Amino acid sequence: MLGLKLLTDPRWANIAESNLEEILTDHAWCEQKAASNAISLITQNSEHEDLVHELTAIAIEEMEHFKMVIDIIKERGYELGRERKDDYVGQLMKFAKKDGSRNQAFIDRLLFAAMIEARSCERFRVLSKNIQDQDLAKFYHDLMVSEANHYTTFFKLCQEIFEGCGCRQAMEGMVGV
Repeated sequence: MLGLKLLTDPRWANIAESNLEEILTDHAWCEQKAASNAISLITQNSEHEDLVHELTAIAIEEMEHFKMVIDIIKERGYELGRERKDDYVGQLMKFAKKDGSRNQAFIDRLLFAAMIEARSCERFRVLSKNIQDQDLAKFYHDLMVSEANHYTTFFKLCQEIFEGCGCRQAMEGMVGV
């Protein structure tokens, strides 16, 4: 699925379901970070009209997801906890070339965003198929579809902007991260 080399163990959903307040808080902040990343990419690369259009839509959608998760947190009597450092993203960013060109950094950001969306999609699939709470299962199924669209958008943008740059090969090399 999505070219990921390592899939999430379905038993992870049971662990997640036993600590929903923590999972929902983490999820909310991940949505906010995804929106911020899209806005940052727009700000730094506004000369790419298609990117501005596509990522504006993603930023809006990610903030809508943030609000949806916040609403679920509130409905369940939970509190939105503090933002946490994202170890997955931190580990992924270690693969960014530190001495590359502006274009290389741009490629890395697009591909990393695609990877993060692919992993989110995969995790949401695991949740939708394995948690007992049917309302959350449907919620995560719907988000899975959205994240898959985000994954393909970031990857497509990289291919279009940097035609012939080896985005596909770079992505294939990163996918197991």
